[in-house]
Amino acid sequence: MGISLSGRSFLTLLDFTPDEIRYLLGLADEFKRMKRTGTPHRYLEGKQIVLLFEKTSTRTRCSFEVGAKDLGMGVTFLDSGSSQMGKKESLADTAKVLGRMFDGIEYRGYKQSVVEDLAKYSGIPVWNGLTDDFHPTQMLADILTVQEEFHDVRGRKLTFFGDSRNNVANSLMVVCSKLGMRFCACGPKELWPEESLIEKCRKIAAETGAELEFTDDPSLGAKDCDVLYTDIWLSMGEPDELWAKRIELLQKYQVNKELIAQAKPTAIFMHCLPAFHDRNTTVGERIYQTFGLEAMEVTDDVFLGPQARQFDQAENRMHTIKAVMYATLK
Repeated sequence: MGISLSGRSFLTLLDFTPDEIRYLLGLADEFKRMKRTGTPHRYLEGKQIVLLFEKTSTRTRCSFEVGAKDLGMGVTFLDSGSSQMGKKESLADTAKVLGRMFDGIEYRGYKQSVVEDLAKYSGIPVWNGLTDDFHPTQMLADILTVQEEFHDVRGRKLTFFGDSRNNVANSLMVVCSKLGMRFCACGPKELWPEESLIEKCRKIAAETGAELEFTDDPSLGAKDCDVLYTDIWLSMGEPDELWAKRIELLQKYQVNKELIAQAKPTAIFMHCLPAFHDRNTTVGERIYQTFGLEAMEVTDDVFLGPQARQFDQAENRMHTIKAVMYATLK
């Protein structure tokens, strides 16, 4: 019997088997081929989805909107000022109303419990566009990018440099564990993943042959590395007052030419974006004026260098999100 994800929500990759994840990656690869060849694929004609955004985004919103329209669906966008959810109307009541009007719900915001409750009360598939704990749609795009580079991802070492307790690092540890990869969290010990999530991933890794490594030594993180991955040092929603502390903690984990030279010659650089690699943003300029840093988590020469794959990742968000919507709504 083939794999069917029809009617299921997409909240965290902990809920999906390795075969189901590979199935979604296969779908994404096919949708990417169709997009590039101009092959129509309006397979969900007439369906309607709603995008609930409590946190802003470029890639997530565009990926859901373009992907949905490519599949023939209508899209309604609601930001935090356009919905009464949690203010004049309970989350449960909002979910029940949306479930009567739409075929699928995307949520991007803060608490993981919100996206779980939306799935619980709406009665329709709900997709996690990002919460404080997990970022599963980003993971599919990331692994598709690694797969395009190396084909078989099993045994490949992916090291996340920086705040290894954030939603991206958490999700990378999960997906690497599911797919038999080598995941390394490289950062200050106080910012390693929560022990409860590490234990869940260790159990998964014991079945898939994955390996988990944790180190505060950047040289060990880069050794034998196939993918050097990083993210901004201050996550969305965190107060600006944390910049000084984060810079002090994370500056030695910056991905620069010296660090990338310690990885495999074939290694690639990845970043989920946006990135502070220069001074061409208001935040980047403010950090330079305050702390004297030309770049933060990644230097400009790496970001613009031949090993950089962050814009492939960004495009792959669209193809993988399209796969998730199709698989759960068909």
